[in-house]
Amino acid sequence: MSEQPAPAPVPALPAEVADALKRDSAGLVAAVVQQFDTNEVLMLGWMDDEALRRTMTTGRVTFYSRSRQEYWRKGDTSGHVQWVKSVALDCDGDALLVRVDQVGAACHTGTRTCFDGRGLAVVAGDASRAGTAG
Repeated sequence: MSEQPAPAPVPALPAEVADALKRDSAGLVAAVVQQFDTNEVLMLGWMDDEALRRTMTTGRVTFYSRSRQEYWRKGDTSGHVQWVKSVALDCDGDALLVRVDQVGAACHTGTRTCFDGRGLAVVAGDASRAGTAG
């Protein structure tokens, strides 16, 4: 009977990244997903340290599902894959910007983004009026 080699250790999230993250009470950080070449905001997902590690080391985006309490890699069931181009941490450490090359719809409803057709009525500001009283 031969011994099986020990599995290769899974690399941890780099300490400088883990130390910089400011997680919510569930240990999660918001991840804004953006199309890398058009800057289109596609969706918002949630990541813990392991989901971020997988995203940074596999070339595919992995989220942590708050409702299912499990990891899910975008596109495994739908085919709508998100190929990682870059990941950035915001200045406060409480949000990530994941730039991707999105294949197909980003939203589970089938729309390109999770924001398509969901605009809210607002009073729009005007930057040309900046500094004026009123």
